Amino acid sequence: MEIKEKSYISLLRSNALFFGFTEDEIRKTLEILNAQLKTFKKDEFVYHEGARNVKAAIVMEGSLHIIKEDFWGNRSILAEIGKEDMFAETYSCIGGEPLSVSVEAREACSCLFLDLGRMTEEGSAVNVRLASNVIKILARKNLILTKKAEHLSQRTTRQKLISYLSEIQRQSGTDRFEIPFNRQQLADYLSVDRSAMSSELSKLRNEGILEYRKNRFYLKSSRK
Repeated sequence: MEIKEKSYISLLRSNALFFGFTEDEIRKTLEILNAQLKTFKKDEFVYHEGARNVKAAIVMEGSLHIIKEDFWGNRSILAEIGKEDMFAETYSCIGGEPLSVSVEAREACSCLFLDLGRMTEEGSAVNVRLASNVIKILARKNLILTKKAEHLSQRTTRQKLISYLSEIQRQSGTDRFEIPFNRQQLADYLSVDRSAMSSELSKLRNEGILEYRKNRFYLKSSRK
């Protein structure tokens, strides 16, 4: 599908995948990568675990969850993918490897699918820059996974909460911030029981460590 909308091209110009590209270079690259724009409804699966020949995709509108389910259907949220984020780039580059997670629409969304495996078929300078940008994206995602591993390595639910909320506070640069999860999603992300997590949040509030309302949090600099 040809991506003609100027708003989409403008959005791609600010995307990390196309860093340093002109609009004409972006259009040419989209043709090389067989770009396809698809829309999904809330809770619709974009990819199921086990899918093969997966293409990378950039979220143009909306957001997604990367999820993992066990044999009994218990799920863990591994990551949230927001507007302008890319997912499945590793599988698109490798080709044929079965997907180890599922991708589900958190809300109505549109995604631009790209066959990154084709970027090595032509040895142009554009493709070399594209490959360089993909490497940088993968490196940044590795840092994100490392940070999540730090949260999950904490022994108690309380410690996991403090680790995660402290990281979000550092990222936002303010003591008042929002997180991208509701209670169940946060519990899934931290791999903890929701009831136990809610109990710990109440304790933290009663101890004067934080305040919260829904997904809005305020970390206090001093404790009672």
